[in-house]
Amino acid sequence: MTQTPPGAIAPDLALIEQLAHGAIAGLPGPFRAAATAIRLRVEEFAPDEILEAMEIDDPFELTGLYEGIPLTEKSFSDQPMQPDVIWLFRRPILDEWLDRGDVSLQELVTHVLVHEVAHHFGWSDDDIARIDPWWE
Repeated sequence: MTQTPPGAIAPDLALIEQLAHGAIAGLPGPFRAAATAIRLRVEEFAPDEILEAMEIDDPFELTGLYEGIPLTEKSFSDQPMQPDVIWLFRRPILDEWLDRGDVSLQELVTHVLVHEVAHHFGWSDDDIARIDPWWE
């Protein structure tokens, strides 16, 4: 179980981003190459526009998001309008980390990042859930 010592300072945005880059560096070659082409954004919470579009009332419910066109839907003839982005949301990640108490922060950040990279490869949440026993 994770124990937070008294007086500990909560991990900041920079640490979450550092952990995410470490997770990307640890991916197998072809996945790492694709993941490094995605812009990474780490914010406290999802912007209100994203929460509204996804019909999410509680900002703590969203730890990460892939925003872009999955590789399975891209065409070489398409002109990119904006870069694909993986968003990580610090406060919901920290909240889940503390609630779980059985994984390291690196493990949780890696899990959220890999989940979003899977969306970049065209996997649905159902596809991911079938092979990822994380929530059991």
